[in-house]
Amino acid sequence: MSRMRELSRITLDPSVMGGKACIRGLRVTVGTVIGLLAAGRTREEILKAYPYLEPEDIDQALAYAAWRVDEREADRSDA
Repeated sequence: MSRMRELSRITLDPSVMGGKACIRGLRVTVGTVIGLLAAGRTREEILKAYPYLEPEDIDQALAYAAWRVDEREADRSDA
């Protein structure tokens, strides 16, 4: 959980998007940003489509996704 403290732009609020990880409390989930990147959208295209996002938001969405994958892999190795 210490890694999550470093990700100040990622918020988890049960009243926003059902508690999914969001960018700065906005109704844009980390999953949306990662999905757009996975679909081949560039950072510039994402920032144009969501003008209230900032480049650091994309960086932190990627860092959060990587952290979650590491957490899940650690959970599996403990089983």
